[in-house]
Amino acid sequence: MKHIIILGDGMADWRNEELGGKTLLQYADTPHFDTLARMGRNGLLRTVPHGFHPGSEVANSSILGYDQRLVYEGRGPLEAASIGVELDADDLAMRCNLVCLEGDLLKNHSCGRLDTEEADVLIHYLQDNLGNERVRFHTGVQYRNLLVIKGGDKRLDCTPPHDIPGQPWRDHLVRATSPEAEATASLLNELVAKSQRLLAKHPLNQQRVARGMDPANSIWPWGGGFRPRMTPLTTTYPQIRRGSVITAVDLIRGIGRYAGLRVIDVDGATGLWDTNYEGKAHAAIDALRQDDFVYVHVEASDEAGHEGNLDLKLQTIESLDHRLLAPIMQETSRWDTPVAIALLPDHPTPVHHRTHTAEPVPFAIYYPGIVPDDVQTFDEEAAAYGAYGLVEGDGFIREFMRL
Repeated sequence: MKHIIILGDGMADWRNEELGGKTLLQYADTPHFDTLARMGRNGLLRTVPHGFHPGSEVANSSILGYDQRLVYEGRGPLEAASIGVELDADDLAMRCNLVCLEGDLLKNHSCGRLDTEEADVLIHYLQDNLGNERVRFHTGVQYRNLLVIKGGDKRLDCTPPHDIPGQPWRDHLVRATSPEAEATASLLNELVAKSQRLLAKHPLNQQRVARGMDPANSIWPWGGGFRPRMTPLTTTYPQIRRGSVITAVDLIRGIGRYAGLRVIDVDGATGLWDTNYEGKAHAAIDALRQDDFVYVHVEASDEAGHEGNLDLKLQTIESLDHRLLAPIMQETSRWDTPVAIALLPDHPTPVHHRTHTAEPVPFAIYYPGIVPDDVQTFDEEAAAYGAYGLVEGDGFIREFMRL
């Protein structure tokens, strides 16, 4: 049996008055989500262990069965793996957002719509002016970039920028959580201040402002850690002789590489509402023909949640249903080889909260011959009555892989 996980990042949500008290999953037109739930078995999954921040790095690696107490090192090392940056043992790798500040407030965590080509210009500019033997900037994807500090100390309190839109940014600068990390915290805050002076006068940002676009006028380092120790999935699950991951997000690419999966790039995959859903569906179907396991990650709903855009998030959920899940279900239903399909978010990103929360998320598992439970729709509340109940730790992936 082959296995595919379809992950709608941040897709879960809270009840919304604008939707008559329904969640977005309850309100959206998702016939294929509901068919999968009705044909399969359902439950709730706690993707964020107690004591951990509800970041996508925690949630996605937990879904794959990794114990966060053993492997968690933050986002930075995962970004490094994704873009091919080799880390030495003493390299502190940090996610380095290019953000937009507006006076004393952090306007947004992503400078609006920033192309990777634009980010590359700015990151090289920062490397030329701030980089040295200890400090290295590396281009990632769009606003998501990498900062490596040689000999850095990871005992830091760093606020993810997507947690504080519209809030005073100075209240969330880097803080050391131990005396030994004070020098690293000071260095990082100095880099933030210098980046603001440099980026404000860069012609690219001046052109963006002239066009009415948000400038990328500051770096924001966070999510620091060292190279994690993750056992490949092919070692843990003998059913997976070859596996792959499909995503537009560096973070998920990094998790995939550490998990022993090959990374499949899809033209037009943006990580936003306009991502190439059909292209991802076709790539997943092609991958399933040769691989035993495929992990398809779609970022769009999470970004819409961070924007606080309810209509856009509804659109992304319906696009995932109509344009990605539908063709995968239709194609694999004709195969002689059975295919197990799992559908779930990694965490909620409620549009009225605009950041991640740690509540358990709904999941559905279907494969030919499964005995369905009584759940009829795919949503946060219906899943609570599913046959699997509340699942924690590696319970989801072990259940999925032992079919």
